[in-house]
Amino acid sequence: MSLRRLTLVASAILAAPVAASAQAIPSPESVLGRPIGADFVLTTFEQSMEYFDALAAASDRVLMRDVGTTSFGRTARIALISSAENLRNLDRHVEIARRLANPAGLTDDEARALTREGRAIVHVDGGLHSTEVATFEHTIQLAYDLVTGDEDPEVAQILDEVILLLWPSINPDGQTLIADWYNGNVGTRYEVASAPFLYQKYIGHDNNRDGYMINMIESRFATRVSRDYEPQIIYNPHQTSPFPTRIWIPPFAEPISPRVHPLMWRTVNVMGMNMSHALEERGMKGATHMGTGFDNWYPGFMDHAQNFHNIASFLTETALYRYATPQFYTVGDFPASDRDLRPGSLYSSPWEGGWWRIRDAIDYMLVASFSVLDFAAKNREDVLYNRYQAGRDVTAQYAEAPPYAYFIPQDQRDPVAAVELLRRLAFNGVEVHRTTEPLLVDGLSYPAGTWVIRMDQPFANFVAQLFDVQEYPDLRVYPQGPPDQPYDVAGWTLPYQFGVGVHEARTPVAEYAAALEPVAGEAKPWDFEGDGALFDSPPDVGFDTHSVAAGIVPPAGRVTGGGSALILDAAQNNTFKAVGRALEAGARVRFVPGEPSEVEGEAGTTGYWAIEGLSGDARSSMVSDFALQARGGSASGPEVAPRIGLYRPWSPSMDEGWTRWVMESYDLPFTSLYNPDVRAGELIERYDVIVIADIGTGTIVDGWSEANVPGRYAGGIGAEGVRALDDFVRAGGTLVTINGSSRFAMDRLHLPVRDVVRGLDNEEFSLGGSVIEIHTDPSHPVMSGMPARAATMIGGSPVFSTEEGFEGRVLAKYASEGSPLLSGYLLGEEHLHGHAAAIEVKHGEGRVVLLGMRPQWRAQPFGSFRILFNAALYTDAVADATDVASVFWTAPETDDEDDDESGR
Repeated sequence: MSLRRLTLVASAILAAPVAASAQAIPSPESVLGRPIGADFVLTTFEQSMEYFDALAAASDRVLMRDVGTTSFGRTARIALISSAENLRNLDRHVEIARRLANPAGLTDDEARALTREGRAIVHVDGGLHSTEVATFEHTIQLAYDLVTGDEDPEVAQILDEVILLLWPSINPDGQTLIADWYNGNVGTRYEVASAPFLYQKYIGHDNNRDGYMINMIESRFATRVSRDYEPQIIYNPHQTSPFPTRIWIPPFAEPISPRVHPLMWRTVNVMGMNMSHALEERGMKGATHMGTGFDNWYPGFMDHAQNFHNIASFLTETALYRYATPQFYTVGDFPASDRDLRPGSLYSSPWEGGWWRIRDAIDYMLVASFSVLDFAAKNREDVLYNRYQAGRDVTAQYAEAPPYAYFIPQDQRDPVAAVELLRRLAFNGVEVHRTTEPLLVDGLSYPAGTWVIRMDQPFANFVAQLFDVQEYPDLRVYPQGPPDQPYDVAGWTLPYQFGVGVHEARTPVAEYAAALEPVAGEAKPWDFEGDGALFDSPPDVGFDTHSVAAGIVPPAGRVTGGGSALILDAAQNNTFKAVGRALEAGARVRFVPGEPSEVEGEAGTTGYWAIEGLSGDARSSMVSDFALQARGGSASGPEVAPRIGLYRPWSPSMDEGWTRWVMESYDLPFTSLYNPDVRAGELIERYDVIVIADIGTGTIVDGWSEANVPGRYAGGIGAEGVRALDDFVRAGGTLVTINGSSRFAMDRLHLPVRDVVRGLDNEEFSLGGSVIEIHTDPSHPVMSGMPARAATMIGGSPVFSTEEGFEGRVLAKYASEGSPLLSGYLLGEEHLHGHAAAIEVKHGEGRVVLLGMRPQWRAQPFGSFRILFNAALYTDAVADATDVASVFWTAPETDDEDDDESGR
């Protein structure tokens, strides 16, 4: 493409007279009453839609489409912008895009013919993170500039060659929540105050970490649109550039995902360099490239998940102060290392300071967006053909070399977990097969009905990246220095997280293809708008993968044996849906204890859950609805009807939101517990179990300062709340702390437990976001249903040892030798050997359950959800019935010099 010709398109449009044909096109100011990018005001999603509707009504270059309903009930919409002729032929252009994305049966010549006929489809969006406010403001200006800019030859070429799939916002709820919060605070001392809520109903900023799990409704309809339209490029603007740079642009830092077709990386890098070139042409300083900081290793980012589908997908990060409030900077505000304004090879025009306004950020984003569209327009046929070529190459790669396929038996510890995994893949466009007859492959026997993922398909890299064991490279900040930490997590291998047995086939598919058939099923009227696990409510996606997802079903529920009680294995997550439904119906729920081992160091037998008092129809319906593998019998054990509180701070916690979503999805009853509720005391009168998600001590105890937020949102539970929690436990309550909040409980309740890795620097010990093997004792109620050796997600986690005065029981431990790492990165494995990963500490009449793990992390580890569920149901009655001596764990010997005060 001609980089010299790429000028400041948006500014040129704004400066030029509007063409006569565009006289009737409404400007943003004519509808909103102010120009886009005005200081001290933000646009709500409803106002944005008012403008887009007015634009579509006035122009045949804009087509609005509804694509789903958000978590809070708003209608999510996209705008399709192109020439009138392209939009008249939209169905054909989408058909071509989908055919090139799925190239089976196409020849190269046929693909070339389609690329000559088709149009590039480019996704640009208004962002996911609602506090990054310029993103959704820029889409309004972008739409107007395109619709009215046809007299500019480059804009005219874009309209002719490209169909822009424009998301005004992928997070409509958050856009309005943040706009209302800021607009209501403008002119007060709290003008730039942080919002006391998550800007997505459950997960806030983590909405950009849900790209492959698609747990959130917004993630599902964004993924659906990608499969419906199959764009060749996705550009996802963000707003957190490292100060003092003004925009951070690809190429990305090392490491990058190994399972992406190289054409995607090359395309992204070219577009990144084009962006910076365009900015320099326009005198817009401060562009830098992602040589450090942001890697592209974790595949769960919403944009990056599509690279594995052969879409060139990427983000940028533009500078942000706070909301729409301007800020003036001097060089004296810069870090000392940047004050000399020395150019670098990837930062060739350092920003010199001055005012930074929301309009400045919008202008940088407009240049970036126009640069992407200009690239697609000038290289349309290559962009289309590269999509075909990547899919063709990936298909051929796995037809000729392993892994040729993955076999997933239906017979699993939790059969529904396999369904949850496969439906997510199918929703993402992966074709799933099943065997039509018994097969012997690589020496393993598979019965008819076994699920198979053939890897000779265009999206196979998506499967490989999720199923691979990650080996995060040992990169160093400098030679012999500390390890370079991953931007997000180091490992995520889904079969480990789901607890699902998956077998990689090393024999070519051609040898057994005749015994495979695609999974298909009739579309069912599931509620796309409802949250929850895909087994319970698969989205109504309206395209082929919907019927595939409907065809992926677990073995039918059944009850073996007779008896009045329904005995349920805690290894099945849907057991806890049954428990929740039974509690709601007023039935009796009992815990049937397991038996501890009498052999030192060995695990005991698991406990079970039992339900009594259901009618025959209700029982049959429960077994069928949740595909329960149950047995009938009689039950003895404590009755459980817990009053559960989930702590929810005003300083919003994504982990609390994920925990809330998981518990709601499995119908476990709970109440959100806010700071005033804790400080009010008498907690034992209202709760049996209190759960604190992975939240830091400072947030729990101190919260926000009253100088920074309105008074009702200031502070944490304070010393008063700490005493209230201490009283609650001493009176017989159960406090469950997950990961980081365990340090809060250890410190503030003065528990005789220490964290043996606290105080170690990352040259001695580094374990960030990885899948680790732990040894569990399923005879403890909290570990019921867990295998004796289990995978769990770890990240910033405490590692426990006991001190003098300890009473309680270890629930899970690390092996005494070898590496427990299953996937990711671990430095300093010796610091884990023999120590506890989860522990129950007696405290007065009650107990604190310290979980040094993340069993519900981002709602991904279906194989350890039951740890959270069991813990939330671990009432005083259950604890009393299972209060027995255990020889599962013996404290490892340590040198006295290691037992210092840093452990507290």
